[in-house]
Amino acid sequence: MEPVNRTEISEFFLKGFSDYPALEHLLFPLCSVMYLVTLLGNTAIVAVSVLDARLHTPMYFFLGNLSVLDICYTSTFVPLMLVHLLSVRKTISFIGCAIQMCLSLSTGSTECVLLAIMAYDRYLAICRPLRYSVLMSHRLCLLLTGAVWVLCLLKSVTETVIAMRLPFCGHHVVSHFTCEILAVLKLACGDTSVSEVLLLAWAILLLPMPLAFICLSYTLILATILRVPSAAGRRKAFSTCSAHLAVVLLFYGIIIFMYMKPKSKAAHISDEVFTVFYAVVTPMLNPLIYSLRNKEVKEAARKVWGRRQTSKRGRQGLCRSETSLCLQ
Repeated sequence: MEPVNRTEISEFFLKGFSDYPALEHLLFPLCSVMYLVTLLGNTAIVAVSVLDARLHTPMYFFLGNLSVLDICYTSTFVPLMLVHLLSVRKTISFIGCAIQMCLSLSTGSTECVLLAIMAYDRYLAICRPLRYSVLMSHRLCLLLTGAVWVLCLLKSVTETVIAMRLPFCGHHVVSHFTCEILAVLKLACGDTSVSEVLLLAWAILLLPMPLAFICLSYTLILATILRVPSAAGRRKAFSTCSAHLAVVLLFYGIIIFMYMKPKSKAAHISDEVFTVFYAVVTPMLNPLIYSLRNKEVKEAARKVWGRRQTSKRGRQGLCRSETSLCLQ
């Protein structure tokens, strides 16, 4: 059969859970609630970090970036996924698929590197406290985060362009709930070796290397904490990095479980469900972990909320005073 030109494909069909309608109706309310909690929780973290001057530190600057990343990552696929869970037509345009693929790759890659930067920040804060403000300056924070966002976006654009320029020979059914790059590459009828080598190279750079850097940072942090003479000092030092450590364990632990478990030839629906919950649950838990394990975040949130309530009552009182004056 003569191959169909790539340009004839105008849209992709995202199969997702099409064969399991009952599961779709179950996933819709669960994912909707988790997405709403993700948006509210991460938006609250960003707002508190900006509004409270006490949180204008490198740690909370990076935390705010992590929250923005989580909002962007989930928003690349969850809204469309929710629509598809309740509709028969589960399609996405060719351009829309490319954009979704690029943004998912970019935000996921950026988070891997950002977690390593946050580990380095904690290392400097605990192991080099006297020089911390000099070594981790505001300018360096901006430079690090800006470089990571831009470089990961350029990397993702390159991967997406190479993948989407392949001929698909009329194949348009993606066995996934998003335009995940590996699922899309399975449809290609051309040589995918360039894309696969590129993905492997970046996977090595963005998964084992940041994880090794994080492990090294926390090894040095642990050695420093153990040398602190008082138990109260050790608890205080560990509390400053425990939330980040919990997020790292959650993020990398699930990734290792997903990709290191034995692969079966037949795809299991349980794997797809686990992937959905990993993609939605992890960004939802990040702000909860930081807010529950961090006194500064909780106190700042109460302060911002109290200031807002005071301002609201003040405006209401002013309105009542103006109304009474007008009546007189």
